[in-house]
Parts: sequence; structure tokens; C-alpha cells
Amino acid sequence: MDLYSLTLTDIAKKIKNKEVSIKEVLDSVYSRIEEVEPKVDAYITLTQERAYQKAEELQKKLDNNEDIGVLGGVPIAIKDNICTNGVKTTCASRMLENFTPIYNATVVKKLEEAGAIILGKTNMDEFAMGSSTETSYMKKTKNPWDLTRVPGGSSGGSAAVVSADMAYASLGSDTGGSIRQPASYCSVVGLKPTYGLISRFGLIAFASSLDQIGPFTKTVEDAATMLNVIAGYDKMDTTSANLEKVDYTKALVNDVKDKVIGIPTDFITDGINPDVRKAYDEAIETLKNAGAKIQEVNLEYAKYSLATYYIIATAEASSNLGRYDGIRYGYRAKDFNDLDDLYVKSRTEGFGEEVKRRIMLGTYVLSSGYYDAYYKRAQQVRTLIVENFKKAFENCDVIMIPTAPNTSFKFGAHNASPLEMYLEDIYTVPVNIAGLPGISVPGGFDKEGLPIGIQFISKAFDEKNLLQVAYTFEQNTTYHNEKPTMKEEK
Repeated sequence: MDLYSLTLTDIAKKIKNKEVSIKEVLDSVYSRIEEVEPKVDAYITLTQERAYQKAEELQKKLDNNEDIGVLGGVPIAIKDNICTNGVKTTCASRMLENFTPIYNATVVKKLEEAGAIILGKTNMDEFAMGSSTETSYMKKTKNPWDLTRVPGGSSGGSAAVVSADMAYASLGSDTGGSIRQPASYCSVVGLKPTYGLISRFGLIAFASSLDQIGPFTKTVEDAATMLNVIAGYDKMDTTSANLEKVDYTKALVNDVKDKVIGIPTDFITDGINPDVRKAYDEAIETLKNAGAKIQEVNLEYAKYSLATYYIIATAEASSNLGRYDGIRYGYRAKDFNDLDDLYVKSRTEGFGEEVKRRIMLGTYVLSSGYYDAYYKRAQQVRTLIVENFKKAFENCDVIMIPTAPNTSFKFGAHNASPLEMYLEDIYTVPVNIAGLPGISVPGGFDKEGLPIGIQFISKAFDEKNLLQVAYTFEQNTTYHNEKPTMKEEK
């Protein structure tokens, strides 16, 4: 078996047991990248030189029987909106195409302290705004299962590299489903932790009250291992929760006999793809057969999540992206007449269409005369959604819904209608609005062989419960063992 095809857990064990050298592991992954990356286009930047230097340092430690960390020698990829010291962090935007941070994001620092080796930075929707990775200024990432289709977004590159065995795990960010939806499209595990569990220091902000960093992995076990490393309090992030350290790998128990799974039948809309619906119904039966109790729950306010999300997210984006003006940060226009002209041209040329659309919408909902009608009301509805989830969790341990209403779509399928694209996030945005943890796991395939994801949601900071149910579902299915076909249109 090729080393690159192993799970994070398996390769970490082989390295620690000295069955393989760290260089051999790195060689295997970079060889895979050389073979597959021209087809998939998931990386913006590769950092081979630094990776091999780190591998050499770690191997010396290992040879001296020193501890190299939980992730010692394991190659991992990072989404290109997470700062990496000395490595370009572009947000897949012309605005930041030459930005090189002088510090590491807290999550990157934690990964490196745990012995991980950074392979490179992955492609994404520009400033994390999109559901397909089509808004990237840099390149068009393809879905490893079908190269004519999107990998999802905004963390499409991070999902694709794990799916195509070009990394053992990766980090993404999730503002309205940007980890879970591409995980569903690419048949990998995508975990969006509770808001505040993982430091956002060093994450280039899109919508500060919604953004959360999380891992993409090949298995739920790998997700728990990654969460152990990156979770925890950080004084550099004022929204970071100061909680007792938890070992999430202890939740990996194949047992749901004492669990109640909530099914929000009122939220599963008529517009869902029949194949997705079938996979969802089969997932319910899988957990029922494993001993779980199935309970209908009411999420009556969840249907307002999408509208609420696009008001709050765009308002916060409008504020966060105000700093990119050609003076303080980012791209500067070459030809301009005066200061106002410099601002206008720098932002016009530096931002893509989707980013400009969201900035304008966000500025509108925050403007005088419209603030109360839109932004204030959206925050009030947000409170109703939070309370709705709390009430639902009085009757169940975990809620299960599809990750996305459809499987991966063809490039350009939603270009004519941004609203159609936004609807792809209908099952993921409620989790961000309420600040809850959610995980997408491989849950089947449609008639065309495209992956389907099943999503589990739990109470805030109840990742152990979430991981146990997800792990049990995974252990009772075989979808996670399937490998992408790299199918091309003839």
C-alpha cells in the first residue's frame, strides 16, 4: 500500500515505531502531489524546502528517542486564509496575492509544536466567500471524484487535498458550512467545532462572529486527534473559551445505545435531491440498527437561518474588509488621480465580483435607515434560532440532517443566480448562527457516483458526544473506505 493513502493515525504510528522514515512519508506525499495536483489544482503554494528541513529535524529527534509529538512527521495542508510565518497567505485574492505574514496563526503554531509538517497552502473561495471555490482569483480547484465538478467551498482546496491523498489532514475555516459542505462533496470528514473552542488568532476574518477553524480528515478518529491538538484557550483571541482540556479520542466508542438522535423533519425541505434523501433515510436506519433511539425534533426557526446568515455575514464582511484600501493593506492600483480614486480603483481591481457583492450588501444593511430593519432584526432572529436549538437538545443528544441538499454540481451551474448558490448552504448555516459544533461524514453516493455527506450537530462544547455518534455511524458503514475516481469528461 502507498504511504500517502494511509490515515493520519496509521502513518503517525508507523513513524513513531520507526517502520518508515519521515523523509519516506514526505517523498510519498509530494510524489502523489506531483502526480495528481495538475488534475485537481488544490494547492496555491507548496513549501517543500521548509517541509524537508522540518522532516530532517524531527528524524534526528526520533533517532535519539526524543518525543516528536502526537503528529510527529505527519504532512498537513493549511487553507490559505490562515497565517503562516514566511509563507504567502493570499485568501485566493488579488488583494493579498503578495502578502507574507510575519507570524503563525495559533492553530499553525500548535500543529508545528505537535510535530506536524506543513505541506503548503490550499485554494479557496476568495476571502472564504463562496460555496464552490469558483471565486478564487488564483485557480479553479476540481472535485477528485469528478474533475468536471466543484469540490465545494469555501475550503474546497483543503477538502480536495485530503480526498485525493495529497495530505493526511488539512485545516479549513467554516463561516456558514465551508468545512462541512466541501467535506460532503469530496467524501471526507469535516469538523466545524463550537465557536470559541479553537483560536481564530491568525485567521483572516470574513465574519468574526461566525468564522471557526476546523480539520478535514480521512476518518473520525483522525478528526478527534486533530481536535486534541488545535483546541484550547488562547489569550490572543478574545472569543476563545477558557475550558478544561479534553481528550477527544476517548469519545471514539462504537456505541449509540444510550443516544437519542434528533430528526428535524420540518427542516428537511422538498427541494432536497432524492438520492440525498435516500442516503439520509438509510443513515437513520443505520443508527437505529446500532441501538440509537430516533426522535423527531422541532427546528421551526432554522428555515430563517439562510436569510439571517447573509445579513450578519455580509455586514461583518463589510466591516472586516474595510482595511483593504490600497493604503494600509493589500493591492494598490497603479494609475490613479487622487486619494479617492486610489481607494476606488484599488478595491475595484483587488476584489472579485462575489466579494464586492457581499461588501455592498453588508454596507447596505448597516446603513442609516436600514440598520434596524435588517441587521438588528437578523440578530433578533439569531437569538430565536439559538433558543430553538437549546429546546431541541432537551429531547435529544445529537441532531442529524444532510450536510447539503445536493451533490457536487458542474462548474458554472449557479453563475447566473447567486441565490441558487447560497441555497447550497441551507443545512449548514444554522450551526454557525447558533455557534454549535457540526461534523460531516461520508454517507453514501448518488446514482452518478458522487459523494453524499451526513451531518451531526450537538450542543455547544459537546464535541465528545458528537464524535461518538459520528464514529459509530462511520464504523457501521464503509463509505469512508472508497477512493475518488478522478473521472474526466470524455
